[in-house]
Amino acid sequence: MKSYTDAIENGKRQLLVADDEFVNREMLGNILESEYDILKAEDGEMAYEMIRQNRNTLSLILLDLIMPKLTGIELLNRLNNDPELKGIPVIVLTSDQDSEVESLKKGAYDFIPKPYPQPDVIKARISRSIELAEDRQIISSTERDELTGLFTIEYFYRYCNQYDKFYPLQDMDALCFDINHFHVLNERFGMAKGDEILKCIAGRLEKAFGDTGSFVCRKTADTFLVYCPHHDDYSHIIDEVSAVIEELEAAVKVRVGVYSFCDKKLDINARFDRAKIAADKIRNNYSVFISHFDEALIDAELYAEQLVDEFPKALAENQFRVFFQPKYDVRGDEPVLSSAEALVRWFHPSLGMISPGVFIPLFEEDGLIAQLDEFVWRRTSETIADWKKRLGVSVPISVNLSRAEMYDPGLIAKMEKITDDNGITPKDLYLEITESAYVSDSDQIIERVKTLREHGFFIEMDDFGSGYSSLNMISELPVDALKLDMKFIRSAFDKHNDTRMISIVIDIADYLGVPVIAEGVETEEQYLALKRLGCEIIQGYYFSKPVPADEFEQFLMQKRS
Repeated sequence: MKSYTDAIENGKRQLLVADDEFVNREMLGNILESEYDILKAEDGEMAYEMIRQNRNTLSLILLDLIMPKLTGIELLNRLNNDPELKGIPVIVLTSDQDSEVESLKKGAYDFIPKPYPQPDVIKARISRSIELAEDRQIISSTERDELTGLFTIEYFYRYCNQYDKFYPLQDMDALCFDINHFHVLNERFGMAKGDEILKCIAGRLEKAFGDTGSFVCRKTADTFLVYCPHHDDYSHIIDEVSAVIEELEAAVKVRVGVYSFCDKKLDINARFDRAKIAADKIRNNYSVFISHFDEALIDAELYAEQLVDEFPKALAENQFRVFFQPKYDVRGDEPVLSSAEALVRWFHPSLGMISPGVFIPLFEEDGLIAQLDEFVWRRTSETIADWKKRLGVSVPISVNLSRAEMYDPGLIAKMEKITDDNGITPKDLYLEITESAYVSDSDQIIERVKTLREHGFFIEMDDFGSGYSSLNMISELPVDALKLDMKFIRSAFDKHNDTRMISIVIDIADYLGVPVIAEGVETEEQYLALKRLGCEIIQGYYFSKPVPADEFEQFLMQKRS
């Protein structure tokens, strides 16, 4: 419905007078016509039709309760059951005090007794009711999220605080629902599909937490918050929400962080920060969907903040070092060193060596990864140049390109300057791009990759098989090698030695005419099985862990001899 302010025509708001007495209609019309545009109805059915026809412009209804065809109370019931009409304010016209009470309970804003009071009293009651309705509509438009109809975050926090004041002894839980890789779903299927999923999730959460004392809101695009009386188990909620998503044939999962028995001395934001921390703990865990907050997570959060804050200093002080893990061509009788992967390590002066599994996701999330990657590109190029000069030998080294870097219009010029500055060629520097990067704005990414290849760079698709691209899409991707997702190796050999998925990937690579690289190979059994399956390149602890540049030189010297 349009706002009441927009509904003013010729400087006048529009009123409907519904009364079966001609004299009453005319009397009210004469009193009000100088300030309002007046519509008149002589029975309940006529009033209802006029309300429907003018629902976008009506500012108020003056309603007689005793009318033919449809009584005033029956009409009020119809209006209350129609979402498009229930917001129009109604003032009842009656001489029956009992009816006054009933009509107010049915949603009427006010009443005007019969016989009518002084005109100024009538005008004042009408003006006040319209003002209240307009204020209510303004509040409603800011109170509810336009897409889902849930509370906006500001009103959600307000109602949570208000509930705590009235029920200070009630044990409450703060829940944060997040959708894994929701951006990927939007990119693959479009915003309309994403919006449909969000609305379905919102509806299911409202239904699940419909009891008194529970509040639900959508905080951001794919994050929902719930404040509710304590429950011991929320797994059934996850099951219900997941069932909705599966009905829409969407391959996304929902995870929930739970902060149980909220400490009400914390402000409401801090309570949901804890729920979010718990949800983020299982962000990349695809077998666990519920995580409960504990105080140790706060320590982890503070640790993460420290690493992010100290990144510029660490980069300036060369606390990061580039290690190299060899890759071997296993197609012949004896494995032959063919290339290596550059892997960054952080040696912190007080915290010791920090795992890349800890700091790389943090830097990706905070937009720092591009600076770290460029450091790795430059240091790797310097090392290749040094090996060529001192040892007279080198192998191509793979470096990582993140999805964000693929959007940098200066990427190619930057890569060429790095190679030129160090006197090496693009063939010396292999570029690893994750499979998921191709999915986002695929046409733009594919064009960028094609241009990189045209400039001589060798492209490896990293983490292939992680589940993002379709078979149809793969045939169009510009790549020079497929690198198996490490989970393939683990799942194939950790349980039942089921290598069928690996065979499928190798068949796909054969179809594309590119080699397959298997990383994470740790045992002779894995090595021999992969070789039998036709895997060309193998990387992993079976040959060597990642080592510093000076230690990697022994592999180069063996290759030269």
